Amino acid sequence: MAKLTIPAEEYMYPGHAACPGCGAALAMRLLLKGLGPRTIVSMPACCWTVIATPYPTTALATGLLDHPIEATGASISGLRAAADAMGLKDLEIVGFAGDGGTADIGLQSLSGMLERRTDAIYVMYDNEAYMNTGIQRSGSTPAGAWTTTTPVAGASHGKPEPKKDVMGIVRAHHPVYAATLNPSFPEDFLRKVERARGLHGPRFLHVFSPCPPGWKYSSERTIELGRLATDSGIFPLYEVGEDGVLSITRRGGALKPVAEYFRAQGRFAHLTEAEIAAIQAAARANWERLLRLATPPPA
Repeated sequence: MAKLTIPAEEYMYPGHAACPGCGAALAMRLLLKGLGPRTIVSMPACCWTVIATPYPTTALATGLLDHPIEATGASISGLRAAADAMGLKDLEIVGFAGDGGTADIGLQSLSGMLERRTDAIYVMYDNEAYMNTGIQRSGSTPAGAWTTTTPVAGASHGKPEPKKDVMGIVRAHHPVYAATLNPSFPEDFLRKVERARGLHGPRFLHVFSPCPPGWKYSSERTIELGRLATDSGIFPLYEVGEDGVLSITRRGGALKPVAEYFRAQGRFAHLTEAEIAAIQAAARANWERLLRLATPPPA
């Protein structure tokens, strides 16, 4: 019998309000398995406040704090200061925010938390739009994607701007640790969470979080889509330590065509072959850039 590598303990209760196939629910479940019960999760207005906190219930077996959408970085900075003042050094303080509350509305708060060197983990679960309020585009929405504010009609072919490079912004602040994670690769996910837990200082985890209703795909395909996103170069998996060394944590050989990833999602159904080819070229260029930055270099 193969050895189990994922902890059996559960810190997320059944009966939560997530949609079937929700990548953000998978992300939280794995995150808490890696962090354990001595954790306080602070989250802004986002899908997860609906998933976890319909009054008077909670879906988490850890401490939980809700706060305004723009304030995740400030909230976890305050929690860390309070825990330290009370001598609670063993508490892990975690911010868990969506891409809208991180890449857009909360970017100033994230930057402040990183610049202050707050001893906490900031998690951005990235479902690539404001899903909780009606699937509006965010800075993290990829180029060409349909959302309710980037419609596909007439001359409009989805979002015209590229996805914001949040990891690049974070890396410019020189955190103790930053990494991309994907629940479709749970062993890699848990290893990165455990590495982050063992460090002190500002840490950032960028988590890929497929969303069936927002991305227009069948909910049983979440794990498959996550794997395609990484293996096509759309969402590479890597980590960066305080020394700035970048290490790629999944090298799957030749990149798969991004068309395989797009075909499974209705939000990209309108793209032409030329548009897909342009996105393919951008994904390949980004992957090659990461390969050049990676240490040690590929054999």
